[in-house]
Amino acid sequence: MITQYILLVLGIAMLAASLVLLFRPWKVVAAIPAFVGMVLLHMSYFIAVKTGTFVFWGVATALVAGLAYMSPPGEPDGQRASNLYIGASAIAGCLLGMIVGARIMVLGVVLGAFVGQLAYSRTPAGRWMRQPVSTFAQYFAAKCLPAIVAVAQVGIAIEGFLL
Repeated sequence: MITQYILLVLGIAMLAASLVLLFRPWKVVAAIPAFVGMVLLHMSYFIAVKTGTFVFWGVATALVAGLAYMSPPGEPDGQRASNLYIGASAIAGCLLGMIVGARIMVLGVVLGAFVGQLAYSRTPAGRWMRQPVSTFAQYFAAKCLPAIVAVAQVGIAIEGFLL
């Protein structure tokens, strides 16, 4: 019984760390603590996640971590302002997706991250992203995919508590 509550607290702490890493990136991709948090919550028996879901999000986390490892750090202009736009929009999309339905949540996260990147590209700091379309797509893969995977896993964990 005590072990379940310890795993619950550790799982919630990992999910919170994942959300912090969305806005203040560090050496660890935000998707890794999100996946660990989801596993800890499942092991605490407070949420029930199917094996297929774990496999899918585990592979997605590994792909995102590999992509982040191969990507250069930071942004071309040296700022990290896009993390605020992408992270906040992905969380907003997750919450709106939860309101609509559990199956729509991941689509809401993807659309939210896309809108956040689009909004950032319209700011003076994101002006460099407007030039070729390939730059926008590469930046989406480098910055938005880690946010999408992390926020979607946090959303799945929150839905596990609610449902």
